[in-house]
Formats: sequence, C-alpha cells, structure tokens
Amino acid sequence: MRGGGNMNNMMKQMQKMQKKMMKAQEELHEMTFESSAGGGMVKVIANGKKEITDIEIDEEVVDPEDVDMLQDLIITATNDVLKQVEDKTNDTMGQFTKGMPGGGMF
Repeated sequence: MRGGGNMNNMMKQMQKMQKKMMKAQEELHEMTFESSAGGGMVKVIANGKKEITDIEIDEEVVDPEDVDMLQDLIITATNDVLKQVEDKTNDTMGQFTKGMPGGGMF
C-alpha cells in the first residue's frame, strides 16, 4: 500500500509540528513583556499568557487632583504591553499556520 506510507509520513510530520508548536507556546508563556508611559512614571509588566503580573507607579505621578492622568497612563501602558504580547504571539505561532486554511488564529 503505497498511499499508506505517505499518510504515515504526513502524520509523523504533523506530530513533529505539533510538538514544536507546543514548545513555542510554552516558551511564549514564560516570556516577560514591559511597557511604560509618562516617561517611565508608570510601568506595566505582563507575561506571554496576556496576564498583567506587575504595575509600578512612581509616587510623583500620584496626584489626587489629577487622577484622570494616572488612569490614562495606566491604560496606555497596559494596552501597549498587551499589544507586544499579541504581536510576539502572532509572530511566533504564525510560523506554524502559514498556508493553512484559517491560519493565524493565535
């Protein structure tokens, strides 16, 4: 059965690719991403799972008269760090979905 050999090879290649994909995803989850706003007055740190792990706020930016500015800085830094994670995830995982129907869904 000639076709069976091709199918076995294809299955082995898919299993290899799946292992590589899982390893890449694990590595991504262990990565740390950082963004800041307000000249470093607010820092937001996230992991590759898109979880915020830390927020650092310089006490100089804490002004009870201008809470809106602090909120804006936190939002800006948070959105930026999450975009970094998303971009890295797409770059890393996209290599496995190129040319596949529905590819790039990470």
